[in-house]
Amino acid sequence: MAEAIASPLKVALERDGALLHLTLARPKANICDAEMIGALQAALEAHRDHAALRGVLLDAEGPHFSFGASVEEHLADRCAAMLGSLHALILALAGFRVPVLVAVRGQCLGGGLEIALAGGPIFATPGAQFGQPEIKLGVFAPAASCLLPWRMNAVAAEELLCSGRSIDGGRAHALGLVQELADDPVAAALTYFDEHLAPRSAAALAHAMQAVRGPRLAALREDLARVESLYLQSLMRTRDANEGLDAFLAKRAPTWEHR
Repeated sequence: MAEAIASPLKVALERDGALLHLTLARPKANICDAEMIGALQAALEAHRDHAALRGVLLDAEGPHFSFGASVEEHLADRCAAMLGSLHALILALAGFRVPVLVAVRGQCLGGGLEIALAGGPIFATPGAQFGQPEIKLGVFAPAASCLLPWRMNAVAAEELLCSGRSIDGGRAHALGLVQELADDPVAAALTYFDEHLAPRSAAALAHAMQAVRGPRLAALREDLARVESLYLQSLMRTRDANEGLDAFLAKRAPTWEHR
């Protein structure tokens, strides 16, 4: 008999049904591949109408939040499906009816950071690392191009997207990307939930989220469609985008021809 494959996501209702706890459960990398994206989407959909829900906590097992998306799924013959599913998840997180708290340890990169950015407050260790390294592979980060300016000033967002470098939790906090620094970000997020969300009316929270995020959600939907088209119809037709992805998978340095 074939061994059952463990789910990439742990899902639990906690705090008497007030908190949906989602844990990325494929350490250490917690790659946000099609299976992980599907599991997150299914969990949000299954609990969207849970009447008593006042918050979501998204965290990860192991020393790192996520190394990002699957590079194999970025290849030319697969990237359209990957971007479509990832961007649907981004919209589901950004438009979820109650706040989504995110707790980060270690590396939070690429698609993993895009998923974190779509939520609400980020709680992180001082040593956590945040970055969008896609540019190093000859591509760019579509969702982060839309979401990072929600969190920090445009110049800082552009710098991270174009350099591909990572910043630590302290710098991310100073730029507004991280809400709170804590040695135990899960405990900090739970304390925040207990003090500021659990005592509130779920109905009031849902309407507050709709009020504050409604206009940005409409803009995000348009922006994601725009950058997805740019990625698929223009970027992936360049020689260097395909060279960068192939080089990464072959574990060699890319050779850029700037075309």
